[in-house]
Amino acid sequence: MERSIRTRVAAWLFACCALLFVMIVIGGITRLTRSGLSIVEWQPIVGTLPPLSEAQWMEIFEKYKLTPEYKQVNFGMSLDDFKGIFWWEYIHRLLGRVIGLAFFIPYAWFLLRRKLDTEHAWKLGGIFLLGAAQGAMGWYMVKSGLVDDPKVSQYRLTAHLGLAFVIFAAMFWVALDMLKPRLSVASAYVRRLARWATGAAWLVFVMVLSGGLVAGIRAGYAYNTFPLMNGHLIPPEIMMLEPWYLNFFNNMATVQFDHRLIAWLLVLLISGLWVASRAAAVPSRAKLASHLLLVALAMQFCLGVATLLLRVPVGLGTAHQGGAVVVFALILWFAHELRRPSP
Repeated sequence: MERSIRTRVAAWLFACCALLFVMIVIGGITRLTRSGLSIVEWQPIVGTLPPLSEAQWMEIFEKYKLTPEYKQVNFGMSLDDFKGIFWWEYIHRLLGRVIGLAFFIPYAWFLLRRKLDTEHAWKLGGIFLLGAAQGAMGWYMVKSGLVDDPKVSQYRLTAHLGLAFVIFAAMFWVALDMLKPRLSVASAYVRRLARWATGAAWLVFVMVLSGGLVAGIRAGYAYNTFPLMNGHLIPPEIMMLEPWYLNFFNNMATVQFDHRLIAWLLVLLISGLWVASRAAAVPSRAKLASHLLLVALAMQFCLGVATLLLRVPVGLGTAHQGGAVVVFALILWFAHELRRPSP
């Protein structure tokens, strides 16, 4: 593939990553403002247009009044208040459509012009299918909150969030490949460091899934002390549910404890990677990535603590979700630089 084409493909994929970052941040706002259940239908084409008349607004509002959330949480809500939550969910869904078009149109153009080799054509096609699956997963998540209990399933929310990060990682990694293909064989030291960096990237992903469970069962509104959990290093309620494995998904104490534990593990692991990356054999761009990663992780850790202590305000909670994407992108970049060293 020509270098100029590789550069253009990389720029397009990085732009899609930026849009997905915004999408994830708005998803956080939608969740924290309890806006996600305000649109009770999935209309991929017709739903592109918002209500344009008072009659249309009333029709959508009347449908919302039939939901458990209105009856149990927002009973008596005014139309103006409804519009406040509607717009966040509408923007979230609209941005999903925009990302789909922003990915598909250039992809189709590159394919029709025969600018992509077979390997990357298949990879990018797979990413497009993941994006389509993400739209379906989003509606599958929303449906779980429209039945009896006015909150979405923590399992579906975590799957929705996790799939967004998988799509981000796939686009980001292919874009990095386009800019910097393998040029030389790394030293044994760098290869070993690359394996540790890849492990750290997986741990960040597990941390994201853990955060999805925290959000799904609203575990951030409990145990709002740090570093102890209401005076305990390990809260006594940590294994109170039967059977025992349900504690890791439904128990606020266990889910929040796991999230904290993974955070501390990441602090140790990424700090160790930063120290190890200072060796002379490590490529200079990998060293830069490690510096930025350490700073981003420190900021993300502080954001997490502040979000917890202040009982999840919308601004901090949203910043914390966005910070997870930044940390994830930087650990991917660091791992890529180690696997694709310059001569």
